[in-house]
Amino acid sequence: MNIQITSDSTCDLSPEQLRQYRIVLMPLAVAMDGRDYHDGVDIQPQDIYDHVAKGGGLPVTAAVNAAQYEAVFAQYARDYDAVIHVNISAEFSSCYQNACLAAQQFDNVYVVDSRNLSTGHGLVVLRAAELAEQGVPAAEIVETLREMTSRVEASFILDQLQYLKKGGRCSAVAVLGANLLKLKPCIEVRDGKMGVGKKYRGSFDHCLEAYITDQLSGREDLELSRIFITHSGVEEHTLQVALDTVRRLQPFAEICVTRAGCTISSHCGPGTIGVLFVRKNS
Repeated sequence: MNIQITSDSTCDLSPEQLRQYRIVLMPLAVAMDGRDYHDGVDIQPQDIYDHVAKGGGLPVTAAVNAAQYEAVFAQYARDYDAVIHVNISAEFSSCYQNACLAAQQFDNVYVVDSRNLSTGHGLVVLRAAELAEQGVPAAEIVETLREMTSRVEASFILDQLQYLKKGGRCSAVAVLGANLLKLKPCIEVRDGKMGVGKKYRGSFDHCLEAYITDQLSGREDLELSRIFITHSGVEEHTLQVALDTVRRLQPFAEICVTRAGCTISSHCGPGTIGVLFVRKNS
């Protein structure tokens, strides 16, 4: 079958991966300073950081609407045997609901809820693309992806909480306490939802090494084909700590380093980094 894979821009895959697998992205909207932008098209995370640093408010992100999905699906459904679209978790956005509405207009468009975000979402997209390249039928790919979503592990550690405070997701008291105690919280995605995990204490590089060790050390239940290290903007030495720690703990065949897009970065701010991978099918 000739299958086109599409995804929301929130998958945070690298430009090289998008080109290699011919993945088509649907950019989420980003509203800032009274203007509407498109995630990764005419606005980048650094534009947001510069705006906030100058005293501006956080941008507001919005889902792709059903009409936009329908236009893209129509383009590819005509030329391909099938289109498989992988969404950011329905718990985070109405993208999935809108994509499902649009897909009702076609017999050969399938929509999958990744139950995740960032490259946790991206791992599902890449699996879809690989299976499509192998000639697996669309219905079988969709079934495989929906089983896979519960095995994706996605988490991040945050160096600062200012963006969470600005967005109303964290109180000023909590930020003050975290700063005084040098606490770096881990944010985990479980069952499609985000929650706070373990809190680490000390320098960010020390906390990062401890966080990755907790995620990977001694585990025999991991698919070792690929892991993502995804960040919203960190120092080179911090990224090297992440790479060295992953390599020391597990023999992943491929370590992919990607930069989070505007949708993720506008919520967490700079200085966020995570490891994202898949458990074995038990």
